[in-house]
Amino acid sequence: MKILKQKIQSKTWIIVAMVSFACASVWAGSAGDLQPRVPSDRIEQALSFTNPFTPTEEFIASGKKLYEGKGWCAYCHGWEGTGAPTEGRTFPPDIKMPTNFADAAWQAARSDGELFWVLIHGSHGTDMVAYMPQYITDKEAWQIISYLRTFGKT
Repeated sequence: MKILKQKIQSKTWIIVAMVSFACASVWAGSAGDLQPRVPSDRIEQALSFTNPFTPTEEFIASGKKLYEGKGWCAYCHGWEGTGAPTEGRTFPPDIKMPTNFADAAWQAARSDGELFWVLIHGSHGTDMVAYMPQYITDKEAWQIISYLRTFGKT
């Protein structure tokens, strides 16, 4: 009887884990990611921001290092940019999952200027806080944005 109970408990946890993963996968990159993150009265300002740097391989590689390190981006958005939690990281059930940068619809919907604006001001209605100038410089922001643009490319 004890062995049967342990098997049932084990299967229950496997099912719970699978359902949780499925829900997280569906939410990451969902239509909610396509909602505007810049207030309508600030969109003109956001669209005016353009990357003053040429995104060379070296520039993008620097963005990858920042994304995975100093910028803390990978901590929430995942190493592959899918918005799935990194190993050992979980999110409370009531939190909106981080943006899926690998989603083609998201990539098409966001200008570089909007991403730069979010790094300055944060993303209201989400857990994304402002990172500039407290944590990263303008140049580092453009490096990260250039790296984000590589997600989802084949």
